[in-house]
Amino acid sequence: MPVLEVDEIRAHYGSIEALKGVSLTVEEGEVVTLIGSNGAGKSTTLRAISGLTPASSGRVVLEGRDITRVPAHEIAGHGIALAPEGRHCFARMSVRENLDLGAHRRRGPEIAQDIERVFELFPRLRERERQKAGTMSGGEQQMLAIGRALMARPRLLMLDEPSMGIAPFLVQRIYETIAQINRDGMAILLVEQNANYALDAARRGYVLETGRVVLSGPASELRVDPEVQRAYLGA
Repeated sequence: MPVLEVDEIRAHYGSIEALKGVSLTVEEGEVVTLIGSNGAGKSTTLRAISGLTPASSGRVVLEGRDITRVPAHEIAGHGIALAPEGRHCFARMSVRENLDLGAHRRRGPEIAQDIERVFELFPRLRERERQKAGTMSGGEQQMLAIGRALMARPRLLMLDEPSMGIAPFLVQRIYETIAQINRDGMAILLVEQNANYALDAARRGYVLETGRVVLSGPASELRVDPEVQRAYLGA
């Protein structure tokens, strides 16, 4: 059974149909990426899965359970966590307070263990535990956004543009950590404008154009596809 099945979802912003029947799967322990140009529907797909932009039709199934109509504020409790585009850390709150918010639906001693795990993955966050999130660099805030998502103990971690606006040396560090999170068994659905990073990190990928999946397959095959190379890899 896949961790995630998305079946022919459609989504609208007013009268504009942003998703036109998107289908995809994420298997246990996989990294799957969505690539495409700006406006292709990548972020909207993540928003539809997480309930932020509810699907107007189609189904979202998490480990066999239909969650299409589950309200967005309950999705984390069902096992999906999103580190959103733009990070959206709480600027006036400390690193520790942001992490605590990621576990707001949980109770028990495991929370302290998970915070320690986040600090192991991102040592820079330990150094800045009491620092206000708004005073940190974009790369540090991205680390915090991922760490906050992990605090929900999700079955599926969704990452939206983790390299956007970040210094290259920190992007490399973040992607090394994403690989470590995946090696620990986490299924990941990754949206990334930089197709090179995305295809390096992923096992499989989907190419979106104007709200539709136009190509899918193993990341190694997408990397050598002439159309993908021309449109997204600068070849």
